[in-house]
Amino acid sequence: MAGTGTERRIPAPVSLPVALTIAGSDSGGGAGVQADVRTMAAHDAFPTSVVTSVTAQHTRGVERSTVLDPADVRAQYEAVAADFEVAAAKTGMLGTAEIVRTVRECVADAPFPLVVDPVMVATSGDRLLEPAGERTYEDLVAEATLVTPNRDEAAVLVGNGDKNDADLTSREAGERIVEMGADAALVTDGHGDGATVRDVLVTADGAREFAHPRVDTDATHGSGCTLSAAIAANLSRGLDLEAAVAEAVDFAARAVRYPHDVGEGPGAVHPLVDARNAAGERATLDAVRDLVERFVEIDVSPLLAEVGMNVVGAAPYAEAVDEIAAVEGRITRTLDGVEPNSEVRFGASSHLARFLLAAREHDPGLRFATNCRLTPGTRHGLETLDAPVAWFDRTAEPDDAATMNWAADRVFDRADEPPRAVADEGAVGKEPMVRVVGETAEGLASTVEHLLDEAAADRDP
Repeated sequence: MAGTGTERRIPAPVSLPVALTIAGSDSGGGAGVQADVRTMAAHDAFPTSVVTSVTAQHTRGVERSTVLDPADVRAQYEAVAADFEVAAAKTGMLGTAEIVRTVRECVADAPFPLVVDPVMVATSGDRLLEPAGERTYEDLVAEATLVTPNRDEAAVLVGNGDKNDADLTSREAGERIVEMGADAALVTDGHGDGATVRDVLVTADGAREFAHPRVDTDATHGSGCTLSAAIAANLSRGLDLEAAVAEAVDFAARAVRYPHDVGEGPGAVHPLVDARNAAGERATLDAVRDLVERFVEIDVSPLLAEVGMNVVGAAPYAEAVDEIAAVEGRITRTLDGVEPNSEVRFGASSHLARFLLAAREHDPGLRFATNCRLTPGTRHGLETLDAPVAWFDRTAEPDDAATMNWAADRVFDRADEPPRAVADEGAVGKEPMVRVVGETAEGLASTVEHLLDEAAADRDP
């Protein structure tokens, strides 16, 4: 730190947009105000709150719920509105018709966008809104910039239609909600059972579908809160509605993919997953750089494929190639060993990075990978490796397949234990190859050094 240590430091205030959550407290921390606050902070918004109710709940369900006096709810709102320039707000669990009416009166003609998450039933199945409260939502919906019900909640909201409400499509339900006065509706599909989640955004201009693969998990506690809070935070930062929703849908999908393993129940979604992923990027870069230096030092030239060698490392919650660190231009042979062609950066690899991402779909703990050529020596190294090895036949690859995804799916799906090396004999125009994967950089290096010893022995006269 600059200075002698005796001077007072100059403050450096940070100005963030203010977001407001009006919702219930979850003593288990996975949903409600607690999830909203973490999500808003993760989106660089300053979170404020109006607590509507106090629940005694955990990962297994709700034990007790107490709704606050409407006067206390109003007082909290007025205190926040009087001192903060609220840039966007969201509602969550309101509990009773009286609280719904109180909140509607508070936000009527508010100068900021409002996201209404009509929380009626907990993920565990516990009812969080009395029947009379369901019938009072229409006026609050009319104040909303966006309403974010799941399919079941949407059917309750639109109610008493000329068609069986449970059979309405997401678009039809969204259109009815817009007819109730909301600017837009996002009807979510997170609790469905198809292989693909299809969330539908409906506005007066039409509909847009946001699709992504469904995560096979019961740990979805807080998913709706996280999604709506992310949208509100995005709106507070000035994003338009469609962009705010698109980012939030992707954010919530990753939060569900990497849930918190807490409590005796299924667990809860991870609103800080993007922040933790970004925080782990520097360590990932350093780990890949250290691996490259180690491979240069031990001279891995006997393992070098004709196409060169790369080393890749995934950020802790990587979901895309640009979250995989790799050597720009790969590692290639020199007169006296090997050297990287350029620096290590994120997004520098496509081929090996896609293999690692595909492998992580089956074994999410995998973080690192490299490629080596298949020789008699490395083949013997695979036979003597104290870890599972899998093979695949590249000649069986379908014409329309993405090679790395197809290869990873083929070997990881049928393996009794997740392999730590994946090899193939090549095909026409395709070099025989070994791909080494590991949960840690040290584990990857240990496997490579074993293969290098065997490859070097094969080359000795």
